[in-house]
Amino acid sequence: MLYVLKRLLKYGLGTLPRKTLLKTPETPAPYTSEEAAPIAHLGQMDDAEAEELRRLRRELPERIRKAFGRSLHIRHLDAGSSNACEWELTALLNPVYDVQRFGIDFVASPRHADMLVVTGGVTRNLEAAVRSTYEATPDPKLVVAIGDDACGTGLIGPTYAHYGAVDRIIPVDVYVPGNPPTPVAILQGILKAVEKRKG
Repeated sequence: MLYVLKRLLKYGLGTLPRKTLLKTPETPAPYTSEEAAPIAHLGQMDDAEAEELRRLRRELPERIRKAFGRSLHIRHLDAGSSNACEWELTALLNPVYDVQRFGIDFVASPRHADMLVVTGGVTRNLEAAVRSTYEATPDPKLVVAIGDDACGTGLIGPTYAHYGAVDRIIPVDVYVPGNPPTPVAILQGILKAVEKRKG
C-alpha cells in the first residue's frame, strides 16, 4: 500500500498498473414488481420453499395483527449455541426475507418482547441469564426453541457443563429443529407460536 501511495505522489495516477485502478460498479436494473424482487434472487431456495415463503408473506402480517393488535416483538436469547442458528436469524432481516414488513421486530430488552427465541442448548454459565430473561419477559410470553441443540436433539447432551434442551430450564411453546433450520422454517415456527397465542 505504501508503495502505491509513493508512486502516486511521485508520478501521478497514470503510472499505476491497470489492476490497481478502481472500476465503477455496475448498477443493477431496478425490479419491476415488489413480489418478484426477493424471490428472483433466492439462489439456493427450491420452488416449494419459495412458495412457502410467499404463503407466509400473505398470512403472517394478518395473524400477527389479530393476535397482538400491533407488531410482534422478539427477543433473541443465545443460551450457548454454535452461531449457526444466529446466521439464519440474521438472514430474516436481509432483503430476501425482510421480516420487518411482516410486523416482526427484534428488540434489545426482554421487557419489550412478546416472544423469546432461544438458540443453543443451555450451558451452566448461561442458565441464570436464561431464567432471568424469561422472568423479565411480560406475560403472556411465547418461547420458541430454534435448532437441534435448543430442542434437545443436538450432538451435545446433558453434561457437567451443559444442561441440554431449553425446556429443561424454561417452558417452550414451539420447537424448530434443524442444524441450523432455514429462515423459512423459523418463520413457520414463529407463525405456529402466534397461532398458539391467538387460540
